[in-house]
Amino acid sequence: MRIPKHVAIIPDGNRRWANESGLEKHQGYEHGLNPGVEALRLAKTYGIEELTYYGFTTDNCKRPPVQVKAFVDACIDAINLIKNEDVRLLVVGNTQSPMFPSELLPYTKERVAFGTGTTKVNFLVNYGWEWDLGHMHTDTTNRHTIMDCLCSKDISRIDLIIRWGGRNRLSGLLPVQSVYADFYTLDEMWPEFSKDQFSRAIEWYNKQDVTLGG
Repeated sequence: MRIPKHVAIIPDGNRRWANESGLEKHQGYEHGLNPGVEALRLAKTYGIEELTYYGFTTDNCKRPPVQVKAFVDACIDAINLIKNEDVRLLVVGNTQSPMFPSELLPYTKERVAFGTGTTKVNFLVNYGWEWDLGHMHTDTTNRHTIMDCLCSKDISRIDLIIRWGGRNRLSGLLPVQSVYADFYTLDEMWPEFSKDQFSRAIEWYNKQDVTLGG
């Protein structure tokens, strides 16, 4: 079975799930914490080497303050849970913005190993694609590659993107690393995560014809 080396997760549908469950929209984010840990553990069983979570974007910060606080807190809580696993953690996002939680700054400079550090985990926090590409320029004398100029340069090319919540769009997720990624969408909301959903995505990927343009 062909397994993707790097899987990115877009955990969408938290607010819609909360609304359908009789909760306030901002209460949905906390119900996405355990699914994040479950996905990581499943990725390990498949031998996936790298996992990226799309935490929140700079555009998400335009939402009502109570929702912003909820998803910022959820990202902090999620990373505290992930630290209990065998991972090498990297948090990527605009640290110069007041929206970036100071609690996560220690994980932004280089990967931090926890346990045996067997799986690379990237967590995008206060991430924006324009910010990510902001250091690119047209100076042809420096011989830098596009990857060298990215704020997210330490994140590798993505093989498979799995998005929960039924939306068929990238929402600005790592545009350079996503250039050849296969995209699998699930109608279920992120808090409804199950092992079967993750397995379906991996099995679907196994059937794709991956040529990388060749």
